[in-house]
Amino acid sequence: MTAVLEISGLRKTYRGRKGVRNALDGFDMVVEAGQVHGFLGPNGSGKTTTLRTLLGLIKPNDGRMAILGREVPRHLPAVAREVGAIVESPQFFGNFTAETTLSLLADAGGVNRNRVHSVLDLVGLRDRSKERVKTYSLGMKQRLAVASALLKEPKLLILDEPANGLDPGGIREMRTLMRTLSESGMTVLLSSHILGEIQLICDSVTIISAGRRVTSGSVSSVLAQHTSGGVRVRLEPGVDLVGAAQLLRAAGAQVNLEKDHFTVGNASNPAQITKLLAERQIYVSELSPVAADLEEVFLELTGTAPVAGHSRQVDETVMSAGKGGWGQ
Repeated sequence: MTAVLEISGLRKTYRGRKGVRNALDGFDMVVEAGQVHGFLGPNGSGKTTTLRTLLGLIKPNDGRMAILGREVPRHLPAVAREVGAIVESPQFFGNFTAETTLSLLADAGGVNRNRVHSVLDLVGLRDRSKERVKTYSLGMKQRLAVASALLKEPKLLILDEPANGLDPGGIREMRTLMRTLSESGMTVLLSSHILGEIQLICDSVTIISAGRRVTSGSVSSVLAQHTSGGVRVRLEPGVDLVGAAQLLRAAGAQVNLEKDHFTVGNASNPAQITKLLAERQIYVSELSPVAADLEEVFLELTGTAPVAGHSRQVDETVMSAGKGGWGQ
């Protein structure tokens, strides 16, 4: 695949009363053509600094950046027409209508005004296009911002928190729009704190923390790298969960009790769970792998989560079976 966006060794420092702060500390990122790529990181991690630097709004101290194979910011004027972007909160003149706002932007960018109605349709604002922007909700303003970024029919669309202010229905519509744009050949770089949506919509992700990349790759590969290897166990109604858990712990299993089930964190051979319990006339109604989700991976990699493979409700009496998996 062809890389639409490449960042290598990007550095940006700020000097203040407390000394030098590294906003970006050798950051790397690659976004392939036609993908929806999630750009994730906690507040202050360097996401917005990266986007602003990429768009020529901040001057980096070091590093290389390229859009569509052209180094930026040196060649930014040549590629700017092929890039649409929303970074931070968009601002509009409140007394203008959405249609007037987009028409003025189209004229300024040399875009045919016929495009205005197309993008209003895409973001679901056609029926409200003649109303003043000051009457819009935050979510509607976000839709208008996305519409403005789409006017040029860019090859690369950069969106910073586009779902901000949207209700669940609006978030679902935004998800559908991103997929539609990707299927049409557009590449989308999407920064968001709604990690469940990122997992649903994105082909690949980059996670940044303290100005450095901590992981990147396809969503499936990133999740696979952090899967706990444990299994979720549910028993028939009325069975004593605590007693079953104690039985497995006695055999060396790492068991975490939950409200209506338990997980076994070191189950290399899950069949041993059913075998051991069945020998005591305890029967399993569900035995399923515990798959990591993007939120858990994100929190773990950015330093705010429990150890991988542990439940959020960790039983204080968890017993370790030592190296390797239980039931091998």
